[in-house]
Amino acid sequence: MGIVSEVLPTFSRKPLFGYSFIVFSGAGIGFMGWFVWSHHMFTVGLGPAANTAFTISTMFIAVPTGVKIFNWMATLWGGSIRFTTSMLFSIGFIAMFTIGGLSGVTHAVSPSDAQQQDTYYIVAHFHYVLFGGAIFAIFSGLYFWWPKFFGYFLNDKIGKVNFILMMIGFNLQFAPMHWVGLDGMPRRIYTYADNMGWEASNLAATLGGFIIAVSVSLFIFNVIYSMKKRVVASGDPWDGRTLEWSISSPPPHYNFAKLPEVSHIDDWWYKKYPSLLEGSPKEGSRTKS
Repeated sequence: MGIVSEVLPTFSRKPLFGYSFIVFSGAGIGFMGWFVWSHHMFTVGLGPAANTAFTISTMFIAVPTGVKIFNWMATLWGGSIRFTTSMLFSIGFIAMFTIGGLSGVTHAVSPSDAQQQDTYYIVAHFHYVLFGGAIFAIFSGLYFWWPKFFGYFLNDKIGKVNFILMMIGFNLQFAPMHWVGLDGMPRRIYTYADNMGWEASNLAATLGGFIIAVSVSLFIFNVIYSMKKRVVASGDPWDGRTLEWSISSPPPHYNFAKLPEVSHIDDWWYKKYPSLLEGSPKEGSRTKS
């Protein structure tokens, strides 16, 4: 979530919408995470009081999550968006994480959770949250900060193919698991009867897994290719907003020659464009420099 909150403002050329709400929502999700885990245990006989408590907490955690998603979308709204590979992975993160969140809220209703428990529906939900969330965000961060880490770019065209294959493969693998799970296919099995009607969905999931493998292999190829081509990056190749972009790429071992004084959120951005502190011109309408 932190990576996405860095990437979106940079490539939208707008400040992060509702910065304070994003921060407190993240803290709220972390705190409420202590109280939602048992929605995976409704079927073990916790009792009505515990089931009710965890039902309520599971529903409530959707509130700070929804705040984050709304603020990310509002950050994009009206911005001068550049669809770099990093930006595409961040947008993909929002979409996949939203689907994972929606499928997670269904666990709050204990009668429906009783049907979903220990089926492939749980596997699908879990991967939309962790793979669709964490892995997409990690790839976004790698493409975003790679020039800062090493002083050269990863190839953007190869990166976009990497993203497209990842998006197709991920959804092809895990989306069918929702409906086979609701149809009763249990998890943790290595085979199943051939008259259950699950063959096509499982074949699609297998193909999706191979496509994901190709996508990851393409990223590895991109690293090697870009290392050889070595397109040199400046200190601020993305017209960034935060302090790491104010120094050379890669940074010197001491980072900052002088301890920077920070007076605003996105301080480096406002040092570059001081007129924006007065609200003119509108940030989202700036053309790419």
